[in-house]
Amino acid sequence: MSNARFSFVLRNRYLVTVLVNTMEENCVNEDWGDSDKMASKWKFDNKVIKFYKNSKINFKDIVKDLIEGRLLMKLKVLSSLVLLFIIFVIDSAEANTYSLPLRYQPMKEFPSLHQKFGSTLCIAPFKDERQEKSFIGVHFPVRGLTTHFESNPSPLEKALQESLSNALSKLGMKVVSSPDWDGTAESLKNIDADSILMIEIKKFWTEGRASLFGTTIKTTVQLVIHLGVKREGKVFMRNADIEKEITVPRSTPERVEAIFNQILTDIFDAYFSSPY
Repeated sequence: MSNARFSFVLRNRYLVTVLVNTMEENCVNEDWGDSDKMASKWKFDNKVIKFYKNSKINFKDIVKDLIEGRLLMKLKVLSSLVLLFIIFVIDSAEANTYSLPLRYQPMKEFPSLHQKFGSTLCIAPFKDERQEKSFIGVHFPVRGLTTHFESNPSPLEKALQESLSNALSKLGMKVVSSPDWDGTAESLKNIDADSILMIEIKKFWTEGRASLFGTTIKTTVQLVIHLGVKREGKVFMRNADIEKEITVPRSTPERVEAIFNQILTDIFDAYFSSPY
């Protein structure tokens, strides 16, 4: 309760008390036979009337304070609701974005790998040339919020580069990094490695659509692999394009992760078996 309203209530309580006491005094001390005299006395001598005349109660200010107090309360309630809505939106966004670990795991041996690549392979920064770079897929449920997928680590080019470097290191290759490579054969003489590898990411996307009869998942990966071999003095380019579509009873982030990683295995196992 505001100070003005509290003061107003106290004053009214006081007025009622004064009025009652005055009535009691008049009932005891005055002669009620002369009604005109009594009315005149109440008109000019009543303590309630005198109090109102002498008091400086500004009812406009009281009403203004009451309105401002109510508006302030409404603003506080509205601010709380807006804050709760923002928290809900953020939580919903986080809860419906999944990070998918991308891992290339070779499923075969490559006896000619060192012969083709040499003992030291330099990996240049990969290039993501997709229009949509924030996510690598989306899932549309029958009901509820849409689910988005992102790579782990992020961004996508970093995830693929790290995964490929780790896999080749386990295969016995010495892998070093390069700040950049223009993709030309003339620049091969300037690298401190036997060969250099760079990948352009053209497509890397999965889309799942749920229905009453199941979920259809369509996944597309297109990579352009550039391999410069110093001994050969040439740059070999390979286009790898795979598209898979499956229908499952229910889609999960783990299932989408397995689809992506299987495609990476299919692409790189085929490539390292015969790079050129």
